[in-house]
Amino acid sequence: MVGPNSPDGVELLLEPTENPTFDEELEAYRDTLVTNGIPWTMFGCEDVEAEYERLSEQGVEFTQEPMTAGGVTMAVFNDTCGNLIQITQQ
Repeated sequence: MVGPNSPDGVELLLEPTENPTFDEELEAYRDTLVTNGIPWTMFGCEDVEAEYERLSEQGVEFTQEPMTAGGVTMAVFNDTCGNLIQITQQ
């Protein structure tokens, strides 16, 4: 998957659980992470608040709005494949 405004940009593959090779153990692990609000992965960005606004306007559903803790600002969203993804700003 690449962004529509950046076809030569970073490509990200998100493996959906409908894939027949996605085994029960991995699904249980992923479900435990989601249940506990733990992101599967995170990406750094320059301005979490601005990225939150931009993504929200495009329909991205956040499970955690931007918050700051220990000098790091973060927000978490659902990637529509059942994973939580965190964006962070140092």
